[in-house]
Amino acid sequence: MEKRLDVIDLFLKLLATKSVTPDDGGLLSYIENYLEDFEATWINEGGVKNLWLTKKFGEGKHLCFAGHVDVVPAGEGWDTNPFVPVIKDGYIYARGTQDMKSGVAAFVQAVRDMDDDFSGRLSLLLTSDEEGDGTYGTQIVLKHLKEINLLPDYCIIAEPTCEVEMGDAIKIGRRGSINGYLTLKGKQGHAAYPEKAINPIHDIATVLSQIAGHNLDDGDENFAPSKLVITDIRSGMEVTNVTPNSLKMMFNVRNSTKTTQESLKSFMEEKLFGLDYELELQQGSYPFITNRNSYIVNELTAAIEEEIGIKTKLSTAGGTSDGRHIAPYGIEVVEFGVINDRIHGLNERTSIKEVESLYNIFVNMIERF
Repeated sequence: MEKRLDVIDLFLKLLATKSVTPDDGGLLSYIENYLEDFEATWINEGGVKNLWLTKKFGEGKHLCFAGHVDVVPAGEGWDTNPFVPVIKDGYIYARGTQDMKSGVAAFVQAVRDMDDDFSGRLSLLLTSDEEGDGTYGTQIVLKHLKEINLLPDYCIIAEPTCEVEMGDAIKIGRRGSINGYLTLKGKQGHAAYPEKAINPIHDIATVLSQIAGHNLDDGDENFAPSKLVITDIRSGMEVTNVTPNSLKMMFNVRNSTKTTQESLKSFMEEKLFGLDYELELQQGSYPFITNRNSYIVNELTAAIEEEIGIKTKLSTAGGTSDGRHIAPYGIEVVEFGVINDRIHGLNERTSIKEVESLYNIFVNMIERF
């Protein structure tokens, strides 16, 4: 019980420090001192601080815990100060409780409490720029680790993954994200003489039903279908007697491994055939998947069931994470953390019991390695 109380004390310390992206609020230095027997490497660039902590116990597997100490801005409308944690009815309220200082506290404490008879290498990859662009975060740490031949075999990212109850979901991958920017060209004219104009609104109307919400693939056992989601359409001058000269449309596709930027481009070219347009596609992140029968998935699933008694499901739902940077290096990566029902929202909270359970599961995982 004493160690579980330690993890809550650490959690409260992290929450009480304002660390809005890319400011770490001094938390990385605090964690470095908290794990004083770990070798520390700072990799800072572009105003972002990144900390790599590692300790070799033996010749066994290299397990890394990854996470971020930065949080999104709190916003207005909280019932309490978002950077002064408040405990009420078994919950702790503060910005970052779910995303993801709970996860950081749990794995930092689990690693600190580990006995020296661990058979492999333990590492922590911590960044202060996950909620921002991420350009100078996890990516540059991984490049450094590759250069010094110290890439981990397995990685657990402590992002909040559970949906309804603690332990009900592990992320074994994530969908990619493709942003689309369409400019449909027309010819401005008088609304009374539509035959003398080319109205891009009318042109898009003929194909809109064929692209809006369209499933670009059928999905598979790991991924839901890749759906084209239109996020913005605008045109005209907000008058009733002038037809517009052009139309701009934005859309997003959270893509599985079955849909690529190239296949999306071909789909749009087919639907827009004969129209005068410009199309720009940007791949914000690429999809990745860890084999559902891999060692780390099996062991984490078993640890959750042993600690909580839940048979967890394997998921790829949700947005992007730093796993998109880790997986391309051949590292088997999974994500597991507390319930995520209030991430980035007002009055973000998590329960003390969830954080204690997460700590216990991470200790169990380390012991399994």
